[in-house]
Amino acid sequence: MRTGIVVAAHPGVAESAVLAEELGFSSFWVYDTPMVHGDPFVALSSCARVTSRIKLGIGVTSPALRSAPAAASGFASLNALAPGRIVCGVGTGNTARRTLGMPPTTTVELEAFTVALQRLCAGYPVDYREGDRVCDVRFLHSGQAVNTADPIEFVVAALGPKVAAVAGRRDAGLVSFGLLDPASWRALHAARGGTPRAGSYLMTALHVLDDGADPYGDSARDAVGHVVLSLLAFAADTPSVASGLGAEERDAVRRLLDRRGTTATAPDRYTKLYPGYLDRIVPSDRDLIIPSLMDTLTLVGTPDDLRSRIAALGEAGVGEIVIQPVVDPLEEMAVIAGLINGAPVTWPGSGRPL
Repeated sequence: MRTGIVVAAHPGVAESAVLAEELGFSSFWVYDTPMVHGDPFVALSSCARVTSRIKLGIGVTSPALRSAPAAASGFASLNALAPGRIVCGVGTGNTARRTLGMPPTTTVELEAFTVALQRLCAGYPVDYREGDRVCDVRFLHSGQAVNTADPIEFVVAALGPKVAAVAGRRDAGLVSFGLLDPASWRALHAARGGTPRAGSYLMTALHVLDDGADPYGDSARDAVGHVVLSLLAFAADTPSVASGLGAEERDAVRRLLDRRGTTATAPDRYTKLYPGYLDRIVPSDRDLIIPSLMDTLTLVGTPDDLRSRIAALGEAGVGEIVIQPVVDPLEEMAVIAGLINGAPVTWPGSGRPL
């Protein structure tokens, strides 16, 4: 199983990319949520200059954030800095749109956007529409501003069959967030069909337990709580999602809304729910990180437990696990690398085995 790292985009991200490459990770990603994180193209351009092997991905952009020509220029410019190492994740912009108080885009818009991106990044023209006006557009750059010769890998963010089918039609891979059920991955692959050139990526959080450690203790909650809290924020912002959760999960959603001083129908609720999105949780929010969601969305366990769960996901078609470390990212990356490589897992600096 290949492994990668994902972080929130920020000016100092290149240090983490260098270590990820040194530790043997396959990919290094940043999120694309403009209202809560830094610019992904700026972040990855700094990473491209100091790495030489590792793939660099954006997870994920959408037609509601940038026009296809603007997005294509960004990806093709990154491809000029890191030829053949760029992964373009595309999706409906679920979180990125909700942080603007807007709904995600449609599957039809997503597919049209993906088609345009793929064609432009490969050097082909596309029809560009604004209102009733349609123009033929293509890169007009001279020199080495963009790279359309080396291929860019495309993956589509999917949780269900409708979007997975878009990936199939576009010969793209899949990326999904917090989807740890092997049966769900088999269903996504069935909906996508075929064997695309791009891979399948699972983004989540991971915590390696000491023998006898509490899998739901403070250390585990701090390490993976950002993923759980992201689901709770989504459910708090989307009553139809909250209604499909169990009683314990709905209670956590209610407590989150109360704690943030908003309601599920307040017009400005997104301004209260998304600050600190996918950052390390604060200690006062540990009680919201309930065991059922830790088990469903994240990987917590002993080295043997984790290797077994990861192997099961690999058998279901997941090609790469992409982990977001948030407590001490550089140290956690070293621990994860040891886990995946099958080596005895020790904490860096101390040599203390887990």
